[in-house]
Amino acid sequence: MALRSFDIDAPRWDQSTFMGRLKHFFNITDCRTAILPDSRLDEAKALVDSCRAGSIPPGTTEEQLHYAKKLYDSAFHPDTGDRMNIIGRMSFQVPGGMAITGCMLQFYRTVPAVVFWQWVNQSFNALVNYTNRNAASPITPKQIGIAYVTATSTALATAVGLNLYTKKAPPLVARWVPFAAVAAANCVNIPMMRQQEILNGISVTDENGNKLGHSKKAAVKGITQVVISRITMAAPGMSMKGRFHKSFHLVYFSHRGSLPPPPPSFPCSSMAVSKLEPDLRDSIRSQYGDAVQHVYFNKGL
Repeated sequence: MALRSFDIDAPRWDQSTFMGRLKHFFNITDCRTAILPDSRLDEAKALVDSCRAGSIPPGTTEEQLHYAKKLYDSAFHPDTGDRMNIIGRMSFQVPGGMAITGCMLQFYRTVPAVVFWQWVNQSFNALVNYTNRNAASPITPKQIGIAYVTATSTALATAVGLNLYTKKAPPLVARWVPFAAVAAANCVNIPMMRQQEILNGISVTDENGNKLGHSKKAAVKGITQVVISRITMAAPGMSMKGRFHKSFHLVYFSHRGSLPPPPPSFPCSSMAVSKLEPDLRDSIRSQYGDAVQHVYFNKGL
């Protein structure tokens, strides 16, 4: 039976449940989508756009629409609709992230090794953070450069400092050096790469997508959630120690991207109107009264 209407932007799985988040996370981190040609991705985008416009090609199945949306979400920015660079896509995080993490965990005993792999990791993170920013808040090349240098310097200073400090410490303590450096750098890298969102605010909408204004508080909340999420997801693998670490190293690599993250790891977030800036809060209440209790925004990933 031909499809006449289909809400392609409706969640495929209930993200309030563990299994729903698990399926969603498998979907967006499927590394197979990262190797598809641009022509295939463009076809998926065209199908998604057609569906949103209410024109579904004859013979199109629901499964085909779900797969097109999967490819669209994996490769195109939610704000601009532009194709994202392959390294910054969430679908590239499993192979890219696990390779870099493995090297940081393996080569941490000498200062040159720590410096090199922390630089590689922060360069990778900076590109991911920039790619998955809220694109409604533009950032200049100069600001990108400052953010990159600041975040990378923080990671290197933390890693080298801890490496020197733990030279005579037991291996158990030394193994925390890579994770400590990554955690510290995330606290700097993400806010710096997305500083314009904090300075100018991000667009907030009602549940139907109607724009209500810009909020700096929403930007701060969103970026904070992203920082916590990144550190939380890095913690299990980078905290493995000694014999346990060696025995399960490959297992960790193969499963690093398949662990279902908490709700803050999803791009859409919400905030109570009562917690917004007074002027925006008053503006919303004057127009909608008590009909709008929460605002929604893209916090990035």
